Amino acid sequence: MNQSVTKALQLLDYFIEHPELTLAELSELAKMPKPTAFRLISSLEAGGFLVKTRNSSHDVKYRLGLKLLELGTCVADQMDYRKVALPYMQQLNRELNEAVHLAVLDGEEATYVEKVEGQNYIRLNSKVGGRLPLYAGSAPKLLLAFLDQERIDEILEKRQLQKFTENTVTDKIKLLGELEKIRKQGFSYTEAEFYADIAGFSFPIRNHRGDVIAALVVSAPIHKFTKENKVRIKEEMKKTASSISLEMGYKGDAKSVSAK
Repeated sequence: MNQSVTKALQLLDYFIEHPELTLAELSELAKMPKPTAFRLISSLEAGGFLVKTRNSSHDVKYRLGLKLLELGTCVADQMDYRKVALPYMQQLNRELNEAVHLAVLDGEEATYVEKVEGQNYIRLNSKVGGRLPLYAGSAPKLLLAFLDQERIDEILEKRQLQKFTENTVTDKIKLLGELEKIRKQGFSYTEAEFYADIAGFSFPIRNHRGDVIAALVVSAPIHKFTKENKVRIKEEMKKTASSISLEMGYKGDAKSVSAK
């Protein structure tokens, strides 16, 4: 890489920890002469990567420009989470030999957007494009749990909780308690809440802001979720969800945990 480009990118890195910097401060941080720093800063300013903030003729500082926001938005938009997730879902499917889904929030429902079918003889009654209410099943509950509380209350206030199976939770107070548990433990597990005799684990997929953008789901007949198998499934799913989130730009624990 051209040495000047490398030095210019180095200057941009200093703004990660410092919202505004003067020429002198940048020169000191980069350990480069002021004329060199000024030349690079001028090029970055011309390209929209830096902008001046001027309080007086002797008080000039620089901050990151909107060009970086534009480019960052393009990167985020171009990262199709389904394309990112699919190879990991296929690997998880090979490890567990169970159906693996990816579900997202769509209005006030959860929608399956990707599926890798299990190799056993039992075929789950689920399909890409299938929609579920946000209060029944591991993926819908996980997506609901990571919404803002105000949004959760709004959805539950106007939604009649229908009973699909004997295990469907229709008591809103009990449901709120389960959502709190999901947030604390970081995953969701349900048994026969929407489909009879089917259980499922769901783990959150996060983006670069820490927002929950999807749920990684493993579903199987309840009898296959033995105590030992549950431990194995949770471990593999946690690793897989973390890997997908990492590729989506997630850096670790984040303040923002809302589902988008």
